[in-house]
Amino acid sequence: MHNFSLLDLSPIPEGKTEADALANTVALAQAAEQLGYHRYWMAEHHNMPGIASAATSVVIGHVAGATRHIRVGAGGIMLPNHAPLVIAEQFGTLATLYPDRIDLGLGRAPGTDMGTARALRRHMEQADTFPQDVVELMGYFGEAEGAQVQAIPGRGTHVPVWILGSSLYGAQLAAHLGLPYAFASHFAPAMLEEASEIYRRSFQPSAYLAQPYFMMAAGVCAADTDEEAARLRSSQQLAFARLRTGKPGKLPLPVDDVTQHIPAHILAGVNQALGCSACGSPSTVASQLAQLIETFQPDELMVTGMIHDPTARIKSFEIAANALGEMRIAA
Repeated sequence: MHNFSLLDLSPIPEGKTEADALANTVALAQAAEQLGYHRYWMAEHHNMPGIASAATSVVIGHVAGATRHIRVGAGGIMLPNHAPLVIAEQFGTLATLYPDRIDLGLGRAPGTDMGTARALRRHMEQADTFPQDVVELMGYFGEAEGAQVQAIPGRGTHVPVWILGSSLYGAQLAAHLGLPYAFASHFAPAMLEEASEIYRRSFQPSAYLAQPYFMMAAGVCAADTDEEAARLRSSQQLAFARLRTGKPGKLPLPVDDVTQHIPAHILAGVNQALGCSACGSPSTVASQLAQLIETFQPDELMVTGMIHDPTARIKSFEIAANALGEMRIAA
């Protein structure tokens, strides 16, 4: 493992506002920079009452302006929602304002329900043009000499582009295009092992990348004790359960016994989806993260976690950073 990074969904806690969530994001990004995290990514989600990062490029610019050197980016932008030129202009502008600090991860899913997707796109294309759109977008970041349509700012910025995925499709596309690949194992771990193997085996060197570079994501909820960590994690379990049952909302307050609040069959599915994770005391989290790294051998590990109390959330990522920093040194 070369680096460890952080994914923040800008959760809106119950009893708090969108402004609170965005302020929490800035505070966490500043802490992450001090703690040695390599990247700080945010994700595009729409029509979600508990997530404040819908205007992802705007929030990225806000975070980049509030930090000094940590890489800031999208994990990711859902490209089917946008014209490639618009994203090239947005991220070209970010890269111009914050040189050598901006990443662009691209996803193929809408990041929302289909009604909201229609509102975003105004019309729905039946054909899957994601691969062509990725290539078009990367072209705007090149030198673009003589091109009739150019991204200004954008041309010549060479913003690093990642392919994101939770299935085998993204692994195959990233390998074919010779791009770095990030797997969303923090909520969809089922195909993690197969996707990483396909990506590494099929990778074709490109002008962007000579060797495959694989990043996996894992949930983290760390506290002084295993019991306190389990209690803090209940907020994310409750939020995920409500999302799965069609009742999305703000990030709930934690509870002492989550089994009393989520039906057993729903909780089993939630825990399976969130199974690629580490939860517990510092020693427990260090052991669980080490096991994930040993099993899947990622080039980079990105951690994420939804904790209601922002102070406890920063502490959780501090515990994780201490463990991961030692693992990186040991490697």
